[in-house]
Amino acid sequence: MKDKQTRTDDHKLGADDNSAPSVLYEQPHPQIARIVLNRPGRANAQSYEMLYALNAAFDRAAADEAVKVIVLAANGKHFSSGHDLQDASLEQLDNHAISTSRDFHSPGAQGRWAIEEEVYFGLCWRWRNLPKITIAEVQGKVIAGGLMLIWPCDLVVAADDATFADPVVAFGANGVEYFGHPWELGPRKAKEMLFTGRAITAKVARDVGMVNRVVPPALLAEETMSLALEIADQPMMGLKTAKESVNQMQNEQGFYNALRSAMSLQQLAHAHNEIMHGSPVDPAGVSIIQKLARKAPLDQ
Repeated sequence: MKDKQTRTDDHKLGADDNSAPSVLYEQPHPQIARIVLNRPGRANAQSYEMLYALNAAFDRAAADEAVKVIVLAANGKHFSSGHDLQDASLEQLDNHAISTSRDFHSPGAQGRWAIEEEVYFGLCWRWRNLPKITIAEVQGKVIAGGLMLIWPCDLVVAADDATFADPVVAFGANGVEYFGHPWELGPRKAKEMLFTGRAITAKVARDVGMVNRVVPPALLAEETMSLALEIADQPMMGLKTAKESVNQMQNEQGFYNALRSAMSLQQLAHAHNEIMHGSPVDPAGVSIIQKLARKAPLDQ
């Protein structure tokens, strides 16, 4: 069946720099939606516009009663280089916010907290609880905020060239806003990633349980689609209750409360950095991250 590809423009979202849409919506099978990040020239860095376009695409797939599985993929060499802080217009939040925390224009920590609560934590938590099954299809680099796109997904299929990193400690903060590190990697591997800032390979990510399958890059889309089709054979009620059961188990273990606590500590770090450096992040982090970029990822 030939892919049906449509834009999220019908949600009045999705145009990146008034040209190509930043998010594509495809339906390669009646029961499978494929959402594609489409800023390859920016290594799929996440502008606010892109995040809301992604949210609209997830909503579209969730509302389609025929869809059972949603694949999240990305065009280009890299899945996502993280937050695009050069393209963070508050107009997007003013027009499309999903939360009741609307203090986006307030000065100091009040405004920053509201912004990050909305566009980072709030969106990620919403996607984690989608009633459909989600699969991340990952290649290349996944840096910081890129992790926040794959961690809410139920399953992850990675090309063997994929690497995963959160170097945010270099900026004087605990890590990305959706602080799933201990749950995704285990406490000790999470600490190693955070304390050193080093990336890990797809193999390491699979070994610790963060990634389900590692495949050659040329087979990534095919293998992900095969997995999606296998899942789509199951009844939706069974899939939905199974997903909810696992998610509730995590919740009972304190997952949500742990995320909230880490989010509060990140806001403390931002406030500290504003006092010490006049910026929400420590500017010395730039040189540290440049050094890290020259180091090979951890392969064990």
